[in-house]
Amino acid sequence: MNNLKVTLLFCFVTIVTFGNISTKEKNALLALYNSTNGASWSNTWNLESPVSTWYGVVISEDKVVELNLSFNNLEGKLPSEFGDLQYLQKIDFFRNNISGTIPTSIGNLKNLQELNISFNQLEGKIPSEITQLSSLRVLQLFMNKLEGEIPTDIGSLKNLQQLELYNNQLVGEIPASITELTNLKELLLSSNRLSGKLPSKISNFKQLEVLSAFDNNLFGTLPSSIGELTNLKELVIANNAFYGDLPTEMANLTNLKVLMIGNNGFQGELVKLEDQFPNLTQFDFVNTRETTSIATLDSED
Repeated sequence: MNNLKVTLLFCFVTIVTFGNISTKEKNALLALYNSTNGASWSNTWNLESPVSTWYGVVISEDKVVELNLSFNNLEGKLPSEFGDLQYLQKIDFFRNNISGTIPTSIGNLKNLQELNISFNQLEGKIPSEITQLSSLRVLQLFMNKLEGEIPTDIGSLKNLQQLELYNNQLVGEIPASITELTNLKELLLSSNRLSGKLPSKISNFKQLEVLSAFDNNLFGTLPSSIGELTNLKELVIANNAFYGDLPTEMANLTNLKVLMIGNNGFQGELVKLEDQFPNLTQFDFVNTRETTSIATLDSED
């Protein structure tokens, strides 16, 4: 009788944990599989095998902590059950055919540190719930069809180091709260439809190395506080509607290697900037929208 109890208990635990993960998490994985045509993935899952053997699924302490499914022919929408994978720390769905909107349930993934759904077919707005992911260090949603405005509370992501939203259809102004991302190293917003001015408190980006916002509808003068971004290596703001003289404080940006400011309305003897920044490898300064001049200089990285 005791042996029967032990056997039944073992079977029960096996059924509930599905190879050491919860029923809820396995159901979420199955929902992802079914909603993105899992049978046609480049590396598909054998649903009869333990979850620990499924391609791209990383399990730690009986919890799903990573999904690495880049270049894997996922085609379809992300299911709402996606938010049940609450222990996820990393999601990499780069270069697939995921369509539809980002489910609001993504806000449940409080442990998430890296989110990459770039180079897909995502539509709709970036859900405001994404700003609840306080552990996020990397947010990459570039090369999709996302529209609407950047969430107003984007500054809530205090640990963010990389924000890459380029090549979408985003509109509106860059939220003022974005300057609260004081750990940011890369801010890539190019090829959208953003308007307005650069945030006035841009000097908060003390760690910033790359600022790319070319091919938008941004305007105004560059704030003098941009000269405080002494770690900046790339400043790419060509193809906008900026105007006026460049601030003299830009001389402090001694680490600049790429300076692309052409197709704007800047004034002054811009060609002399090349002498001001001896480490430049790429320099674009022509201010007409008909032609652009890019000089590639010989220097070592």
